[in-house]
Amino acid sequence: MTVAADRIQDEETARTTKQPPLLDTELEHLPPELRWREWMSRVEAVIFAASEPVPREVLAKVVGRDCNLDLIIDDIREELRGRPYDLVKVAGGYQHRTRPAFADAIRAASGQATGKTSRPLSQTEALVLMTIAYFQPITRAELSSFFAREISRDLIGVLRGQDFIASGPRSPTPGAPYTYVTTKIFLSHFGLDTLRDLPDFEALEDAGLLSKDKLLAGEIPISMATESEVQDAEE
Repeated sequence: MTVAADRIQDEETARTTKQPPLLDTELEHLPPELRWREWMSRVEAVIFAASEPVPREVLAKVVGRDCNLDLIIDDIREELRGRPYDLVKVAGGYQHRTRPAFADAIRAASGQATGKTSRPLSQTEALVLMTIAYFQPITRAELSSFFAREISRDLIGVLRGQDFIASGPRSPTPGAPYTYVTTKIFLSHFGLDTLRDLPDFEALEDAGLLSKDKLLAGEIPISMATESEVQDAEE
């Protein structure tokens, strides 16, 4: 190999192995007010550029060790007050979300108001998804027991197709069937940070949406769904 070739290879190796420049997170050269403003801008920029909710540990990489991220988030939210979008905590991270009041405008602008939206969940599918959320990990047989009728693979496929659920660990019951669990997309879609944010059973019972005793006894009234919804789920 020639000297020129050696030099080219050395330069290529140096280029591919070069470490990214270190980010000055402490910003000690700045006065406190400007330092705080820079931290706010960095945090908002990282969240804005991300396609998914950004967890705290990622945001902590762009601010100082003594920076209070909760206060940073609070200040960003305060600045967004009155804007059509906000900074929300969902699926274990932070994400910019448009405010619900502008949903119709967004749908109209994107063409979704003309029938291009994905099919919403039927009442049966929504009830099954809710049951998975509260009792996960849970098998299809256990779901069928709850509803006193077989929950079809196609119905499960609808929920999987929208990435609301995924396969969980195998059940210790005979045959070791797969269980089902909810996903981060489920949390994000319904605006939840963690499963602890699900409404408690008392609130659902007060709203007349669910009876915990009937659920545990396998007496969910599947008749709450229309006949066509049941047929759609089974076909």
